[in-house]
Amino acid sequence: MVEALGRNILNTAQVAGEMLKLFLQTLYYFREAPRNLHSIFQQMCEVGIGTLPVASILALFVGMVLALQTGSELALYGTQEAIGAIVGLSMVKELGPVMTCLLVAGRVGSSMAAEVGAMQVYEEIDALKTLEISPVRYLAMPRLLACLFAVPAVVVFAMVIGILGGAFISDINPVINVPYNVYYDNMIRAVGAVEIFKGILKATVFGGIVAHVGCYVGFKTRGGARGIGQATTRAVVLSFLIILVADYFMTRMMM
Repeated sequence: MVEALGRNILNTAQVAGEMLKLFLQTLYYFREAPRNLHSIFQQMCEVGIGTLPVASILALFVGMVLALQTGSELALYGTQEAIGAIVGLSMVKELGPVMTCLLVAGRVGSSMAAEVGAMQVYEEIDALKTLEISPVRYLAMPRLLACLFAVPAVVVFAMVIGILGGAFISDINPVINVPYNVYYDNMIRAVGAVEIFKGILKATVFGGIVAHVGCYVGFKTRGGARGIGQATTRAVVLSFLIILVADYFMTRMMM
């Protein structure tokens, strides 16, 4: 048991070191971004436009459920007017960035791992190296930059949709019965530029995590079609885990 524990610790340390190495290599190739604008914009469209419809539906119903449950409880104490502040802060600081980035990890991160993994399995990455083309510059750098820009934009849109969904439920629900103007007045007083910046910063970090994990798992894929399927699952699970851990530490530092 002690040997197994030690082996797991060493494997975890090795993975962390390899991910750090890949991240530093990707940062180094950021200087090549102007020569890869087409690939970056293509990835941004995949991340942003492709995820936007699902993210909008998710944010709408998250905001509606949050307003319905919280507003009903607040109504018992006659404080339901604070629902605008609660929904606004929840969507901007926590639910918007985390829920949307988990969705991006499931949709985009798995796709990146599968795409890069297929290139690894079928020796296309070896062909790039033969042509003296860096796989990190060609594959990892455009995806990381695209997520760093596109994911925050999707998250901001999701924040707005979630707040609108909360406002809709707060106004039409007879138990809550908070008009739009009261809802937005309380929301605007509670949600300032600092809170919005914190939410966008979280979204940027989480987006980078999704792209980095997807590319790393893709580069490490082995074992044919079965290995590609396993890599897809591993990328999603690892992204979820790292996002939630990073969310805790970022929240703690921002308090």
